[in-house]
Amino acid sequence: MTGGLRPRLGISATLAATLALTAPAGVRAAEGDSQDDGRPGTFVLQVENDLFGGGTDQYYTQGVQVTFVPKDKWEPQWFKDLMGMIPGVDLDGQSTYVAALGQQMFTPEDTTRTDPDPTDRPYAGWLFGSVGAIVEKPESNLLQNVSLDLGIVGPASLAGYTQRRWHTLINVGLPRGWGKQLSNEPGVVLSYQARLRQEILGPDNFLELDMTPTAGVALGNVLTQGTVGASVRLGQNLGLTYGAPFIRPSLPATAIVRRKGQFGWNLFAGVEGRAVARNIFLDGNTFSDSRSVDKNNFVLDFQGGIEFTMGYARLSFTQIFRTREFQGQRVPSQFGSISLSAIF
Repeated sequence: MTGGLRPRLGISATLAATLALTAPAGVRAAEGDSQDDGRPGTFVLQVENDLFGGGTDQYYTQGVQVTFVPKDKWEPQWFKDLMGMIPGVDLDGQSTYVAALGQQMFTPEDTTRTDPDPTDRPYAGWLFGSVGAIVEKPESNLLQNVSLDLGIVGPASLAGYTQRRWHTLINVGLPRGWGKQLSNEPGVVLSYQARLRQEILGPDNFLELDMTPTAGVALGNVLTQGTVGASVRLGQNLGLTYGAPFIRPSLPATAIVRRKGQFGWNLFAGVEGRAVARNIFLDGNTFSDSRSVDKNNFVLDFQGGIEFTMGYARLSFTQIFRTREFQGQRVPSQFGSISLSAIF
């Protein structure tokens, strides 16, 4: 890019303060774990950035999400009723409730222009909170994940503020086109994802191997899509997790970490196809005129990475390759994801 390499690993002071105020001191381990040492739950920090591996500054350029999984069940009746309306979701299984707060930002390829290329991806930000349930059925190796995201697209998402503040902090050129970003619009997304773990080589072997087909659907004014995919893992103690977590849209995984005091590791790879009916970050605002591009209705994500689990913590690094999302996109997207989970 003409503006050179501009890494962004931070979040704005405003968002950081919000995360600090809303995220409790810890989060919860998987249900069925026999250990109970007074720790309140599991805390997950995820950072996705196109600097990691890709070394770029364009398209989906950064995402940050903090997730809290409480050890003690949180079961408000309205939430149980809402989850129960979704076909196939049985909250009578081993259910884990989660809450998250996140921010994502999207930019065109050239961020030096005050009036961005109208054929390029528009500037857009998404600030959201999420509540959901992870329902595990160990007898069938089925894991279901349902969530409700509520947030705001546009200047109120603080994405432009975040990026400008960070670029100022590290003394690199400022992105100049945020004045042309999508307008403020409340957003809602209801998502359902399922994964069916198939054990190929079990724990009696030196190396374990599993394969997990996945499927999901998302409905909302921010994102409406259907997904089908699969992932494979090779390593030791695969049962400690269900795979590395990602910020949507990506292959479904969970924030579950089993605290058995064991060391586990695995190499993983996966592919997911997404049939996209609506993506506000490409289609533009729902109720007002805005910048937009002609999206591709079918997108593929390829990903690979490594994950480590030890004691009360999990660390994973993933590289994601995404096919072109809109007509005229010059190159596919590439970004990395770092996730740290800890039981406090």
